This record gives sequence, structure tokens and C-alpha cells, in this order.
Amino acid sequence: MTRCRQSQEIKPGVAGPGMAERLGTTIDERRGVEYHELRAKELVNKFNGRPMPFGWTVNPYRGCEMACRYCFARYTHGFLGLDDRSAFERTIYVKDADPDRLVAELRRARRSGRIVAIGTATDPYQPAEARFAVTRRVLEAARAVPGLHLSITTKSTLVARDAELLRELSASSEVTVNLSITTVDAALARRLEPRAPRPDLRFAAMKELADAGVAARLFIMPIVPRLTDHEDNLRALLLAAREAGAIGAESNVLFLRPGTREIFFEFLAVDFPRLVSDYERLYHASAYAPADYVREIEDRVRRLADEVGLSSRRREDRPDQRSPRQLSLVW
Repeated sequence: MTRCRQSQEIKPGVAGPGMAERLGTTIDERRGVEYHELRAKELVNKFNGRPMPFGWTVNPYRGCEMACRYCFARYTHGFLGLDDRSAFERTIYVKDADPDRLVAELRRARRSGRIVAIGTATDPYQPAEARFAVTRRVLEAARAVPGLHLSITTKSTLVARDAELLRELSASSEVTVNLSITTVDAALARRLEPRAPRPDLRFAAMKELADAGVAARLFIMPIVPRLTDHEDNLRALLLAAREAGAIGAESNVLFLRPGTREIFFEFLAVDFPRLVSDYERLYHASAYAPADYVREIEDRVRRLADEVGLSSRRREDRPDQRSPRQLSLVW
């Protein structure tokens, strides 16, 4: 058994309370992926968990085709009654996005003065977005709500499609696009993130955004021990981000929650068996790597960022959203 936010028991293979009636029919199928309707109660959700650098979340899709080996959100498909490990990347739920409702929800978020984070669990620009444009409709609604604080996190080059819209939004709201890039090694990236665009293409999208006047930040998340944590890779990432016009970089070491841990260790056993014992040592007592290792990597990123002339911060250094931000006077 697992438990959802309301502390109700979720039975394996059974959709959680209140979820079954929201699961719609299949609306498309391509590339071996099924797309289903999901009638969402709200698309803009207030975040009430542990302190995070945002106050509201928007995840236009449930499930993610990127298929990242380390994705922490895989467990969420269990709430839909889908326990097959491949379901998270092969069964994608597309949320409905009524424009009037979105505007009302975003106005409520604006009143709080807190960041609205788009893509906290699944990529808002994953391949499904090219077909369904839910993220695009969220941004179009945001255009009608000036004074927002928006943060978008993605691995996808599709974000460049919306460069002009994001530029317009940036004129009346605070907008930052976080491009998640873990390595400059295209072959390694393909193994870690099977369906994500190549790293160089992501940097090209970052430059396109920056050239359009949209604030873009490099997310080195996660830093994967023994694979992407070495100086050559980190320096190359920071240099490429600087050249692409990034406003800074943010980093965080790999977190392996239950459900993800098992999948990641299976991946290691096949692709990098020599590292299994190292990971068993690093993550034997916790979902987090040991504090001394984390400090070492944080110091490394900070030093390298200083050397290349790019500002950097740790994930936990982001502004604490327990206190509202100053609201914009542009309404």
C-alpha cells in the first residue's frame, strides 16, 4: 500500500479516490505511446508541501515521454492505478485547459505573490505538447494576468516555439525558463534521458530564448554521481550556458526516492555495472547522497562557475516561498 496526500490508502492497480472518474478515453496513439484525457480539478495547484522555491505548480501532463532513468515522479502513476514501470513514459494523460478557468486560477496565484512553477513533475514541453499544446494555452492565459512570477522547467527544444509569447509575457510578468541539461556528452545523455533532445540542441534553444529577451537558466539537475559530476563535464556545461546567454546556473545532486531507486539501479546494472557498488554505498541509508559528497560537488560547481564567469546557486539557495514575493505594479 501507498498513501496519497489525503492519507487515503492506494491499492496497487486501482486508481486513487476521486481519480477513476477523471480518467478519460484514449485520444491519440503514436510512437508506442497512448494519450488519454484527464479531467483535472485544477491546473494551477497551490503547493502545500515542504518549503520549496515556488508556491504554485502547473503540470499540463501526467506521465512523461522523456523516460529519464532518474525521474523522481514515476511513482505518481500509481495514483492512477498504473503500476507497470513503463506506464509512466508510455501512457500519458493530457489535462484539460479551459481558458477562462486558467485565467481565474492564475489570478488567484498572482494575489499570493508566489512563483507559479510550470513543469515541477513532468516536462511541459515533452513530445505530447507538439500535438496538444496545453502548455501553450497556459501561457496564453498568463498573458491576460500581468504581474505573475512564472518559472518553466524543461529538457525540450520545443520551448523555443513559444519564444515570442514568452518575450511578450516577460514585458509584464517575471518569467524564467530553466533548461535542464545534465551532460554535454550526447551518448551519455541518450542513455540517461532516452527521449530528450541532444544537449547541444537544448543549448541552441537556450540561446534562441536569450536572443528573444527571455531569461534562461541552466539547471544541472540532477548531477549524477560518477557519471556527470566530474570537472570536465561541469565546466563544459557552464561554458556552454554562458555562451548561450544564460542568466545563471542551478544545481542539485541526484535524489533517489523509492520507485525511482529500483529503476535507476536496474539501469546501472545493465549500462554501468561497475558503479552499482558505489551507488549502494552512496545511497544505502537515504534517498539523498551523503552530505560530505554533496558539499564537495556544490563547492566544485561554485568554483567552476566563478572561473567561467557565470552566477550559480544550489537548488536550496532559491528564494524561500514561505514569504510572498513583492507583487508587480503592472496589472
